[in-house]
Amino acid sequence: MKNNVAVLFIPIIFLSSLKSAAQNIDINILRSINQHQTAFKDHYLGFCVSSVIVVNIATPISIFADGLIKRDKQLQRDAIYMAGAFLASTIIVEGTKYVVNRTRPFVTYPFIVNRDNESGGNSFPSAHASAAFTTATSLALYYPKWYVITPAYIWAASVGWGRMYQGAHYPSDILVGAIVGSASAWVSYKLEKKMNKKHPVATNPIL
Repeated sequence: MKNNVAVLFIPIIFLSSLKSAAQNIDINILRSINQHQTAFKDHYLGFCVSSVIVVNIATPISIFADGLIKRDKQLQRDAIYMAGAFLASTIIVEGTKYVVNRTRPFVTYPFIVNRDNESGGNSFPSAHASAAFTTATSLALYYPKWYVITPAYIWAASVGWGRMYQGAHYPSDILVGAIVGSASAWVSYKLEKKMNKKHPVATNPIL
């Protein structure tokens, strides 16, 4: 009986050790990113982070407006599905934040420098990373050109890096946020393609 009880504790101890090791890796990576301040990082990463909401709203609006001007219903539909992906990723992230309830790293660890005085709420996952990778992945899927994909993902990666530099997120927060955002964009894209097969968009050439 005693042996059976001991065996039951083995996976618990293993999982606890695994969680502790993962947390140590998380904070060690964050510390190396957060504690090397430069003026360039302050300005460049700060700009990328602050641009997220503007870019995520302006991108589908601009594409939709372009579709209206060109009378291109496919562009209009693309914009709607891009906006839908952003909305879906936001709902998933905010719901996960509420359930997991992980505090910001600068709150938990005094040695982490807080460079974002507006950071409130919970840490996991990163809403900024999710939003940035939603837009970057949407652009990459709808406009698969290197001159669209490269700057889009450089910007998205800079946003994620910036949030760690600001002390607002752990690397795992950024990783999961990026996965949620990219997956939301991909699912939305696939849904649109499926919709296009069932209900093809009529072309309306400019007169």
